[in-house]
Amino acid sequence: MPNPNEREPNEQEPNEQEQRGREPNEQEPPHPADVVRAAYGAFDAVVAPLSDEQSWLPTGCTGWSVRDLVFHCVSDAQRGLVALHTPSDRAPDRDAVTYWEDWRPEPVGAAAGRRFNRVVAGMFLHVDQLWELYAQTAAAVVHAAAAASVDRPVATQGHVLRSGDLLRTLAVEATIHHLDLVVSLPDAAGPPQQGLAEVRRTLDGLLGRPAPTAWDDAHYARAATGRAPLTAADRDHLGADAARFPLFG
Repeated sequence: MPNPNEREPNEQEPNEQEQRGREPNEQEPPHPADVVRAAYGAFDAVVAPLSDEQSWLPTGCTGWSVRDLVFHCVSDAQRGLVALHTPSDRAPDRDAVTYWEDWRPEPVGAAAGRRFNRVVAGMFLHVDQLWELYAQTAAAVVHAAAAASVDRPVATQGHVLRSGDLLRTLAVEATIHHLDLVVSLPDAAGPPQQGLAEVRRTLDGLLGRPAPTAWDDAHYARAATGRAPLTAADRDHLGADAARFPLFG
C-alpha cells in the first residue's frame, strides 16, 4: 500500500515571498512538502484502522459522516495532484493566505456539496476501499510535492499560485478536516504540529495580526472557521475583529 509518509529528498529553499514575509525573530517555517507529508500522513493514520461502523459516525462538518469527509479529502488531494501538474504562464494572483479569501460560508453551495459527497461516499461497499483510494492519492501528492519547484506557478480553481503556496493550502485543508474527522473518534490522534502551525500562520495572515487570545491552535482553527462559536470573552479580546469571524469556512 502506498504510504503518504514517504518523501524524496528536496534541497529547495523557501521562495522569496516567504522569506520577505518572515519576521526577524520568527522561526523559519518548514518546507511546504514536509507540511503536506505530515498532514496527509496523520490523516491517513486515523483513517486506516477505521471499521465500517465507525465510518458512519458524525464529524465536525455539518451533515457529513466520517466516510463523507474522507471522500471529500480524496477529492481535494486529487485536485492538488492535478494542480501540481498544471503549470501556468500567468503570474500568481493568490498566495497561501489570500487563497482562502474566496472561501466564505455559502449555504446553497454547501448543501449541494454535502449531498454530492454523501451520495458518492455511500457507494463504497466498505470503508477500506475508500481508505485505499485516499492512501494512494495522498502518496502521489506527497511524491509530487517533494519534486515540485516551490516557485513554479500552477493553476487551480480559477487562480494561479506558486507550488509552495498551493502545498500549504492543501496542508491547511487536511489539518482542519483532521480536527473534523476525530470529533467522534476520541481515541484517534489529532493533527500534527506542523499542520496546526500552518493553519495558525494562515489565520493570522487573514486576520492581519496574531489572534489576541490564549487560544490553542486547535481551538483557533475551529473558531476561525465557524466550527466553534465565539464566547463573550472571545469577542471582548477580538474587539471589532470579532465581526470578521469566521475568517473562512
